[in-house]
Amino acid sequence: MLYISKKLTINTIMFSLKNLKTIFFISLISALLNSCSSLPGSDARKFPPDPRDRVKQNIEQGKGFRLMDKVGKGGSGNFEFASSNELWRASLDTIDFMPLASVNYGGGIIITDWYSTDNSNESIKVSIRFLTNEIRSDALDIKVFKRKCTTQNNCIVSEQSGKLTTELTKKILKTAKIYEEQKKDKNFKPYKASPTN
Repeated sequence: MLYISKKLTINTIMFSLKNLKTIFFISLISALLNSCSSLPGSDARKFPPDPRDRVKQNIEQGKGFRLMDKVGKGGSGNFEFASSNELWRASLDTIDFMPLASVNYGGGIIITDWYSTDNSNESIKVSIRFLTNEIRSDALDIKVFKRKCTTQNNCIVSEQSGKLTTELTKKILKTAKIYEEQKKDKNFKPYKASPTN
């Protein structure tokens, strides 16, 4: 009798665990399906009803790919590192004439070495910190330092604010905007419908 009651208790527990798993699975699925309405692009009114038109629109905007475009083209994949960040590239291109002391993409900072155009006793150093990846006026924190030396070991370093900082910021932002436009144009591919059989 004791054996039968233990077996019934174990069967009841097993049955409860199965029900609990089923209830959890159904709850999880319903929560995931319910959250789809808040995703960007979930408004069906903004997309054409015909699947071919949706495919065409996505490929032209660079949001999709065609498998047959990738097959037969050997070589490695398309890896994008720091060069895909327009602000980063624009900053490096703007100060490419200056020697670099420290460059850290992960930390978001570029520091140049002391630079002088001639053999004078004055030189400058530029520090660029990236506050965001978006191209906007407050995305960069640029500091320019000026060093004036009377002798080899007797130098005065001061932070300069004004014209040079403003010019660097404008030049970097303009160049980054150009890179962003070029990237958008590069992602645009006209859709070529495959022949249907």
